[in-house]
Parts: sequence; structure tokens; C-alpha cells
Amino acid sequence: MRYNQLGKSDLHVSEISLGCMTLGTEEAKAISIVHEAIDRGVNFFDTADLYDYGRNEELLGKAIKGKRSEVILATKVGNRRIPGQDGWIWDPSKAYILEAVKESLRRLQTDYIDLYQLHGGTIDDPIDETIEAFEELKQAGYIRYYGISSIRPNVIREYVKRSNIVSVMSQYSILDRRPEEEVLPLLAENGIGLIARGPVANGILTERYLQKAPEQYLDYGRAELLELLEQLSRLTNESRQLPQIALRYVLSNPAVATAVPGASRLEQLLANLAADEVMLTEQERDWIRSISKANRYTAHR
Repeated sequence: MRYNQLGKSDLHVSEISLGCMTLGTEEAKAISIVHEAIDRGVNFFDTADLYDYGRNEELLGKAIKGKRSEVILATKVGNRRIPGQDGWIWDPSKAYILEAVKESLRRLQTDYIDLYQLHGGTIDDPIDETIEAFEELKQAGYIRYYGISSIRPNVIREYVKRSNIVSVMSQYSILDRRPEEEVLPLLAENGIGLIARGPVANGILTERYLQKAPEQYLDYGRAELLELLEQLSRLTNESRQLPQIALRYVLSNPAVATAVPGASRLEQLLANLAADEVMLTEQERDWIRSISKANRYTAHR
């Protein structure tokens, strides 16, 4: 497993990590996947207080008990559940962040979080107040670093300009190349690491693409998806399949610190981790870009 520095922090994260949202709620199964990931060199685990009403944090906390020093723990805040009501509201206020971190620490069974991330954000948020909350948590030792999870260039620009974020989590894949337009160059210029979520595009970029291809995915209709996936299959062979090619494409950008695919089964985890042994030539990367769409942000700039 290769490890990359996350932005300007002293965190060195496995280039292939584990997005824990899809672990499910079956305790033994979830813990076994996390343990297998650790055994195979994964050290970065991403969760959120929102996932499964906090159950995801609880399961991850149980899984890393006795292994805390081996992992870099990331979680998120900002989506606030109201007791007795369905759904959640957006709350990036300082008061809520300072309160929510206590519950995340309790569920994760730890006294510090390595990377605390704002789970979204809009340009109308009280951004300075939000930053102040993260800075106070950092000074108090509850978190080591902070970042944001966002696909909105206008929000990302503000945090790059006004805060000490070390990372941005954003959707990035062969099918969603929007970060290449503006976000990745901005992060590279400012020494901030991209955490790439959705690198296999909800399972579309896997060998099961005939079953997974939806009627529409961003700019792609189903027929376009199937045509592109058929073309990409030309790069596959016995030692590298579509998921590994998809992950390696994302990781080939120097601004990307880690890719965080999910896994609900051990087989999925192993398929993702196999990308560590796969390389793409510069010509292959150029060819992938030539046959895929250079997606553009159409809103929330």
C-alpha cells in the first residue's frame, strides 16, 4: 500500500481507503471488513454522524478498539437530526459543531478525531463562525485537522481562502470529472489534498456495469454509459479489472491524496485494494480522458 501526505498536515493516508457509509448495520460483518482493511494496509477510514443515525460511527468505533494508533479517523458534521422528526436540517453553526463533536467522540470511543469535516456547505453559511468552531476544537485537542466535504467550487474557494483546511472531499471518477476543471488545480496550488469519494461511481465502474448502469448519470444517458464502459473494458485483463482502472485513474492526479470507495462485502474491499498493484500509462490516462466527458458544474458555482 502506498501512503500520501494529506495536504500540509502530518497525516499520511493510505492511497486507497475505506468509505464506511456502506458497511451496513450488521456488527460482525462491518467489523470484519474494517479489520481486513487494516490488515491489508488501509489506515484512513471515513464516516459521518449522519450515517445510519450514528450507528456507523458506533460500529467503526468498536472495530478500531485496540487499534486506534493504527488508523486515521475521519468523520463529518453539519447535518443535524431533530429528535422525533424524520430527516435532518443543515446546521453549520458554531454552537452545533461544538456540541456534535462530543457525540461523535463518544460513538467512536476515542478522545480525538484526526480529520473533522464539514458535511456540505453553502455560500450563505456563517463561514467565519464555522471556521472558528473548527479552530477551537483543534486548539482544545478534540480534533487534529479539519476539512470540508463539498462539490461546490464557490464554497471550496471560500474555505481555501479563509481557513486552514487540509482536505476537500469531493466526488471524482472517470464519469464525474468536474473537479478537473477548477477544484483540483486550486487544491494543488494551495497544498490541500483531495479525498476522492465515489471513484467507482456507485458501482457503475465495475464488472457488473450492465446491471448497474442507470438510465441517467450526470451527463450520460444509459446508452452512452454502456458504450463508454465497453470502450473502457479494452483496458482490462486478468490482472486489472474495471474497478482498479477506475481507482487508478483518480489516483493518477497528484492533488488526490486518497480514494475512498465503500464496501458492503469483503469481495468489494479486495477488488478495490487490488488497485494498489495497478498502474496506468500516461497514454492510457489521456485515452480515458479523450473518450469520457469533461463534465462541467452547471450550478452552485
